[in-house]
Formats: sequence, structure tokens, C-alpha cells
Amino acid sequence: MGLLSGKHIEKEIDGVLYRIVEAGITDQNRIAFLTEILELNGYEVKSGEEPRKKEEDPVTFMVGVTDMTFNPVLAVYGRRLFTKDDHRITPDYWNQKDDGKNQFNSNYWDYHKKPWFKVSSKS
Repeated sequence: MGLLSGKHIEKEIDGVLYRIVEAGITDQNRIAFLTEILELNGYEVKSGEEPRKKEEDPVTFMVGVTDMTFNPVLAVYGRRLFTKDDHRITPDYWNQKDDGKNQFNSNYWDYHKKPWFKVSSKS
């Protein structure tokens, strides 16, 4: 989910209703990263295991906040979130493609300037 979806999903975790920020997470480092960002910006965060449809399905987790008006797309692209170094969080930083130090060069519309962007040649 994350920044690729504009859906507003609410789920109950441990009896409390949360706005899901990101679901389908398999990496514990991603959970810690999102939790740190959101708590630093004043949100109450909870993560929990997603129910599996089949027993052989991989274990995935979701991260949610208690603020039902929170929308990660608006928060990140509107640059309303900050790092612990007081830099604005960019989409690349949120998606862990950037360390946050290139915030002035990290406009989401300047994708061709990104170090990970490669132009494919047509033959």
C-alpha cells in the first residue's frame, strides 16, 4: 500500500480502530522506520500481524495510527512530516530510497535526476 494507494483503510488492532498507513510489510526494519517517523511527528502508532488467508502464506504486518484523518499520501507529498534532523520527509525518504540529506534535490517530479533512475534505450 503506502504511497501507491490513496485508499483510506481502517482496521482494528488489539480492540482499537486504526488508520492503516502501510500493510503487507515483511521487513521488521520497515516497521521500525515508519514507527519512528510517525511517533516523531506526534502520532500514536501501532503495528500488528495481518490475518493470513492460508496457513502457508507468509507472515505480513501492518502499521496504523489512531488519527483517523491521517493520509500518508497527503502527509508525504504535502511535506508535512519531518525527520529527527528536522528535514522534511520526501517520497524517496519515505520509500527508503534516499537518506533525507538530498531534500532540496528530491522533488518527486524530478525523477530523471534520481540516482536510481535509468533511462532505457530503445533499439
